[in-house]
Amino acid sequence: MVQKSKEQKVALTLREIADEVNGRVVGDPNYVVTGISTIQDADSNSLTFLANPKYRKFVSTTRAGAILINEDPGVAGKNFIVVDDPYLAFAKILAKHFYTPPVPAGISKRAIVSENAVIGENVTVGDGTIISDGVSIGDGTYIYPGVFISENSRVGKNALIYPGVIVRENSIIGDNVIIQPGVVIGGDGFGFVPGKNGHFKIPQLGNVVIEDDVEIGANTTIDRGAIGSTVIGKGTKIDNLVQIGHNVTIGKYCLIAAQVGIAGSTKIGNFVMIGGQAGIAGHLEIGDGVQIAAKSGINASIPPGEIVGGIPAVRHRDWLKIVSVWKRLPQLWERVKKLEDKR
Repeated sequence: MVQKSKEQKVALTLREIADEVNGRVVGDPNYVVTGISTIQDADSNSLTFLANPKYRKFVSTTRAGAILINEDPGVAGKNFIVVDDPYLAFAKILAKHFYTPPVPAGISKRAIVSENAVIGENVTVGDGTIISDGVSIGDGTYIYPGVFISENSRVGKNALIYPGVIVRENSIIGDNVIIQPGVVIGGDGFGFVPGKNGHFKIPQLGNVVIEDDVEIGANTTIDRGAIGSTVIGKGTKIDNLVQIGHNVTIGKYCLIAAQVGIAGSTKIGNFVMIGGQAGIAGHLEIGDGVQIAAKSGINASIPPGEIVGGIPAVRHRDWLKIVSVWKRLPQLWERVKKLEDKR
């Protein structure tokens, strides 16, 4: 997505914004905002939002023209739009009024597109991009410069593929998928048979399947299946620098933060949330709705609905108790030594 130019000035009354997000104006409904900003940096022309309680202290001092908020804070002289979910409301206003999709530009003369590729309507292919034999690209997909899409891969409709992406052979990418710069889809999985004379490479003959509405962050790598597919489920959002091993299956609408590593053949359910730098061992099953805290080490399967953290991971409430005790270990150790001395 690209930000609108200054010539495309946005001007919205608070009443218009409230109507769009099912909110309620506290203040002047005819007040006009022309921009968006963080709550700390806003000026009188800006719309901002409050979602994190840590930033509530800025409500009385911000210069923002209006604040999206979940309850009337009772601060005089300021404008508020009260909504159930300020963050979601802000995102909707941002998407509708301040960003537009890149304008289709056709196929560059400096791109290399196989005669055996099937290219849909209104497709953009940037300079230096290579589209190999047997590839199909759906209508409305936008491919930036410097992308490589290998043989017999399929990309759906309205996908957005940024520069430096590599899509290996036989990969399947659904509709409305966003792939950020530097992503590698379908690289070989880490498969070797150890032996006395070295490690014998296991050919990786499978593929990667990316379902609709997935977003993949910059420099993430998703390995192809050794046999069969590595699958990323519909609506899942993956942050930057994530490593997904061969034959991993990730369910629908998961959220995976940066620097997570998931080893081969692990199955992850739907609506799972994984915090940054968590590591998950191979051949495990992570149930639907599981939440994994940042930096956790997962070495056993987790039933649905659990919230876990720690190394190795335990139930989150148990981990909080463990951390509390761990901080007091020096004092506890001194008490133990004194008790032993009294014997």
